[in-house]
Amino acid sequence: MLGMVFTEFVEMVEQRFSPELADQMLTETHLANDGAYTAIGYYPHEEMQALVATLARLTGSSVPVLVQAYGEHLFQRFVELYPQMLGHCSDSFSLLASVDGHIHQEVHKLYPQAQLPSFETVEHTAQRLVLVYRSSRGLADLAEGLIRGCIRHYGDNLRIRREDFPASAGISSTHFEIIRP
Repeated sequence: MLGMVFTEFVEMVEQRFSPELADQMLTETHLANDGAYTAIGYYPHEEMQALVATLARLTGSSVPVLVQAYGEHLFQRFVELYPQMLGHCSDSFSLLASVDGHIHQEVHKLYPQAQLPSFETVEHTAQRLVLVYRSSRGLADLAEGLIRGCIRHYGDNLRIRREDFPASAGISSTHFEIIRP
C-alpha cells in the first residue's frame, strides 16, 4: 500500500485527535518499522488495518467510522495535493465515473507500483450513478469515505446506498448507488 496513505492517516489522527494520540497509536501497534512511513514508500496493508484497530481501541470509535472519516480526509488532501487530477470534472458524478478511466491512470504515472482497487461504472445517468468497487484489501469503508468527501467537495445533494457482497477469490465487491433525491 502506498506510503502516502499511511502518512495522511497519521496526519488525520494528529489533526482530529492529537499528536500524542497519534504517537500512542504508532507505539502500541508494534509495527515493523515503528511507524516511520514515507509518502513514496510501499507498506503492507495489514499495517493500516492494525493502526486503525489500535485507534478504534484508543478512541472507542468503530473501525468503519474511523476508516470512512479517513476517506473523507484523504479526498480533501487529494484536492489540495493533486488539483490537476480533478480539474476535468465539474461535479461528483463526473469525477466518480472517471476514477478508473482517468484518476487511477494519473496515479499510476506518479506511483507506477501502486496496486489500486477498481471502480467500475455500471450506470451513469443524470440522476443515478452505480459503481462497483473491487479490492483484495477490503477497504469499502475507505471507498465510501472518499465518495462522501467527493460529494462534500462539490456540494452536491446526493444520497449513497451501499451493498457489500461476499469476497470471491480473495476480492471483495461493494456496489455504491449514488442518487440525486
